[in-house]
Amino acid sequence: MIFDKDYYLWIWAVIFAAALSLAPLSATFAGIGEKGSGQNTTRQENARGEHKLESITVTAQKQKENVQDVPVSITVFNAQSIEDRKIESVKDIADFVPNLAIIDNGMSGMGTPSMRGLHVAPYTYTTTTGLYLDGVPMITGAGFEEALIDIERVEVLRGPQGTLYGKNTETGVINIISRQPDNEFKGKVSAAGGEDKKQEMSFSLSGPIQQDKVFFGVAGQYYQKDGFIENTDTGDMVDDREHWFGRAHLRWTPVEELDVSLIVSRLKYDEGDANMNLTEQGAAMFGLDAPLERKVTSNLDGCNKAARNAQSLKLVYGLTDSLTLTSVTTNRVYADRAVSDFDFSSATMMHVVDKDNNYEKISQELRLDSSAEQLKWLIGLYYDKDQNDINVVQDSMVPSMVGVKSRSTSGDAYAVFANLTCPLIGQLSLVGGLRYEQQDQEYEDHMSNFKVDDSWDALTPRIGLEYQFSTAIMTYAGVSKGYRSGGFNNLTTDPEYYSYDAEELWSYEIGVKSVFFNNRLVLNGAVYYMDISDMQVEEAVGPLTSYMTNAAEATAQGIELEMTAKVMDGMTLMAGFGYNNIEFDQFKDINGDYKGNKNPFAPEYTFNIGAQYRHDSGVYARADLIGYGKTYLDKANEYSRDAHEIVNTKIGYETEKFDIYLYAKNLFDKEYDLVGYYGGMYTIYSDPREIGLQAVYRF
Repeated sequence: MIFDKDYYLWIWAVIFAAALSLAPLSATFAGIGEKGSGQNTTRQENARGEHKLESITVTAQKQKENVQDVPVSITVFNAQSIEDRKIESVKDIADFVPNLAIIDNGMSGMGTPSMRGLHVAPYTYTTTTGLYLDGVPMITGAGFEEALIDIERVEVLRGPQGTLYGKNTETGVINIISRQPDNEFKGKVSAAGGEDKKQEMSFSLSGPIQQDKVFFGVAGQYYQKDGFIENTDTGDMVDDREHWFGRAHLRWTPVEELDVSLIVSRLKYDEGDANMNLTEQGAAMFGLDAPLERKVTSNLDGCNKAARNAQSLKLVYGLTDSLTLTSVTTNRVYADRAVSDFDFSSATMMHVVDKDNNYEKISQELRLDSSAEQLKWLIGLYYDKDQNDINVVQDSMVPSMVGVKSRSTSGDAYAVFANLTCPLIGQLSLVGGLRYEQQDQEYEDHMSNFKVDDSWDALTPRIGLEYQFSTAIMTYAGVSKGYRSGGFNNLTTDPEYYSYDAEELWSYEIGVKSVFFNNRLVLNGAVYYMDISDMQVEEAVGPLTSYMTNAAEATAQGIELEMTAKVMDGMTLMAGFGYNNIEFDQFKDINGDYKGNKNPFAPEYTFNIGAQYRHDSGVYARADLIGYGKTYLDKANEYSRDAHEIVNTKIGYETEKFDIYLYAKNLFDKEYDLVGYYGGMYTIYSDPREIGLQAVYRF
């Protein structure tokens, strides 16, 4: 079902009017009171309607705050809400966050975020939305993924986060925080099976090694599922999916004031080829016959052997009751090893081997913060070091398409930052922050021995006001700046295009956070305007030559609304809506003028509408309608994906320790392929329906 924009806005008006008219209500935001915040909370307590609004503490601004007091457009999921929604990946998170989409680029670990309409291709060293796992920054396009096992919460911040997080967070941040082990022994085992021979098994276990002093936590997952794209020559499915995940967590609290956490994790893929194929136009360019739907004739077995390793050491020392010193040291390596048949035929037109691609980042952050009742402030220092190595071999029966690429990019970044919240008059407070960041990078082509270096710096301020009308209603207005790092163009011999500058964004936002009916309904909303300058775009400078340049300017405006309400005991309604309009104000190259066109990979709107019922007898049911608006795939707006909706459902029976569920993702088997990806060459297939059975045991 495809409706126009006015229809969706009308639906939203009805939903909000109905929510405001229903009483008594019992509501909360994502994850609050849906089944209890603790894994061992009994289902009977939750189902009786004892869902008074709890105080959720987040660290979105790197200080502990109630989520309703944070002057940022933010969506928060706790462990239980992740389980209720059957969220299994970062891609699934996007389905429940206004104005966020994760673009499938055909292979696991290569999904790329589009937040408020800004998106970056997967094989780049930057991104517009940062992903942080226990402080480990994932701010490149490669490896933007994480297994969500034994998670305390996920915080999704929308809008520029350049002041506190720095580069490559110009439209937002996704924070994933693992659960801290403590004095209580607890564990969980989950198993699921479903269509296409899906198998998923996970576990978590944590508890004390020494009471009040030393604690441990371990978690792991195995996931396997057959593909849905057939190789007609062999009869095999080529796009099977399989991965392993493991995490170990050691926590030490030698004295009351000191908390030390060491977290080590690994995510490894052992999968088949990409879930994509040529379009008719792409096949014609290779001189091949038009491809069949979800069928290939590849003469090369593709594979994805990528792996991500991460380590995080966090030390928190309480100098006084309100003064805290925090150190976060991290290391992350994403190794991309893959074999791909990009002509998907029995001819050898474009066989690509990613031999030994490594993306490594070491980071260190040191900050001091004060959280006094009247005045909150934070100051910090940051450093990171990057080493990115790309080694690609391309084989073809066409001599001009044979080649070897071996190149690297390395560099350092330094930053100093501060953030402040202070009262002015009455309930009016000032929010301000400033960050200065310097980057030095070097690019080297090992095949030609060509070297070039460059540096970029940025000053990213933030200033705003927040007004507390009452304990239940807070409004805010602010101006903030974000930016995306500059970079280098590969293989160019033209000095004009050796490198390109940073992209900058100014955002103007007004928002409201409100709780009604004695803490039983939450309504949050924001409107924003973004001015993007020195926009990084692919500019055609010759008939067959394009480079990344700063050739465009753009503006965007949008709204974001979220609601959660419980209309009766056990019944909770949830909804989220985002509208975004982003257009080029200036952008042309030798192929045309794109002024007025939409930015690629920017859905016009996103929405989710859900209903959940949890009864004290143990009966559980949930349904979600998830939708995305029309999305253009290229700067000329020649190719696009139409608006689409999918339905997810989940029913089951819950006890204090054991749950069993029947679930469906994409219940009606909706196809929403990206047809025309990469300049009209490729189709990326959407995931088919998945129906499965899941069992969970807690102890």
